[in-house]
Amino acid sequence: MDRSFGVPELMIVLVVSLVIGIISMLPWFFIYRKAGYHPAMGCLMFIPLVNIIMLFILAFMEWPIERDLQNLRASRQPPPELPQL
Repeated sequence: MDRSFGVPELMIVLVVSLVIGIISMLPWFFIYRKAGYHPAMGCLMFIPLVNIIMLFILAFMEWPIERDLQNLRASRQPPPELPQL
């Protein structure tokens, strides 16, 4: 009995693999976007060794969104002093 894949089976495997790849990439897009990086950096999570490096960058480096928040807080004027009663 021949157990080789035909064209229909191969197409099914390719489509299922593509759907799984897209579904697993979506959370990384949202994580990078919320961190202040370009969402396309989520594609880097599919490259071996680069994905480990990017996880360390996300975990230990200052995110652009954090830097923007610090700048916003630094530019905010202190509240006026209340009169003493």
